[in-house]
Amino acid sequence: MVLIDAGPPHPVFWQKILQGDYWLFSRINQHWTSSFLDTVFSFIRQGEFWIPFYLFLLVFVTLNFGKKGWLWSLYLPMTFIISELISRYLVCDHLVFRLRPCNNPLWADSMRLLTNSCPTNSGFASPHACYHFAMAFFIFRTLGPTSPWWKGIFIWASLTSYAQVYVGIHYPLDIVLGGSLGAVIGISTARLFRLQAGTLHLQTYKSSHA
Repeated sequence: MVLIDAGPPHPVFWQKILQGDYWLFSRINQHWTSSFLDTVFSFIRQGEFWIPFYLFLLVFVTLNFGKKGWLWSLYLPMTFIISELISRYLVCDHLVFRLRPCNNPLWADSMRLLTNSCPTNSGFASPHACYHFAMAFFIFRTLGPTSPWWKGIFIWASLTSYAQVYVGIHYPLDIVLGGSLGAVIGISTARLFRLQAGTLHLQTYKSSHA
């Protein structure tokens, strides 16, 4: 297992990356803050906050795409499960270990922890960012042809991931790597879906069932 922030000195280029990562974390967690943002980001990182959105997705696809919609409803949680398993149980538990900022003595006297507890497992790469970006890419790649508004799904993934840094659970680099891994997973599951179900076209579906 690779250890980050521990062991022998890292190469110069990696030290520069870590220094930039620490600097950006300090900006997000300690300086670019307000009481309003404290409340907002503490809420939006919670999965329960997005339950109405998930219900809307399921209703939308099943009403508009019939059997393909039901298949889509299986692929979305499958995308979540795959990204969760790979990021949390393969990368974090077996490949890379990095102390989360809320557990790192480096930040003991300066960082703000806006959650009730700090996870003790590795923070690299962020499972939270991984499964949100995996779902975002799957949603965009499958539902994108139905409306240009689905591009906004990346705002959702970005805000929920940014919140993890804001509250002190992850470093920005954890988010970037987790999101990148999630993008690969989401694109892959979307490709599998489209190979099985084809491209979803809202107007075509409605006209064929008129």
